[in-house]
Amino acid sequence: MCGIVGYVGARDATPIIYEGLRRLEYRGYDSAGLAVIQGESIAIRRDAGKLTCLGSLLEAEPVHGTIGIGHTRWATHGEPTARNAHPHMGATGEVVVVHNGIVENFLTLRDELISEGVTLNSETDTEIIVHLVERYLAMGEDLASAARKAIGHLDGAHGIVLLSTREPDRIVAARLGNAGGVVIGVGEGESYLASDIPAILEHTRQMAFLEPEQMAVVTRDGFEVQTLDGQRVEAEIQ
Repeated sequence: MCGIVGYVGARDATPIIYEGLRRLEYRGYDSAGLAVIQGESIAIRRDAGKLTCLGSLLEAEPVHGTIGIGHTRWATHGEPTARNAHPHMGATGEVVVVHNGIVENFLTLRDELISEGVTLNSETDTEIIVHLVERYLAMGEDLASAARKAIGHLDGAHGIVLLSTREPDRIVAARLGNAGGVVIGVGEGESYLASDIPAILEHTRQMAFLEPEQMAVVTRDGFEVQTLDGQRVEAEIQ
């Protein structure tokens, strides 16, 4: 199962995400990457191979920002290459996604997007998600609503985490079915996301867990959980 880590707060997100991914190495992977909002744009660093390859890339080409997401990938659709590594960015450069699971109707959605003029930059099913989100952002939806509508097209079980320069103070996460967990960590003026507890345990012991068919909007000041049809949920912090 792939690993996911996210951070939003006042500190530099890059080392927090990288260390979180290191703590998820036990899950296995064949590529790794991260994305942070640096200034007014999204900066992505990703590479095939071990996490140390990503570490070397970050040393050569540093990125810094106070909000970001990262991922370790087991290849399913597409070879284990830098091009297919997560995160995946949309055509506008405004949205980026990491994802656990398999889009079972990938081929149908791919053909639909291509017919709309979308150019795909990887062989992955994950990239489909970010283009669907962009479709609804272009219609005037906010990030959470665009994510909800995009998710409505997907078959299969998924853990999805999105970041956008349009709303640079928040991370949107969703869980559909049993594609692994989504954990939200609560700190002082900062919040965390992960696919498993060890990734963020050194930073906080206050956590909430998304149930299947729920999504969360996470900011440095906390989080809000809703069902996928928009009903607010009172999530318990454990």
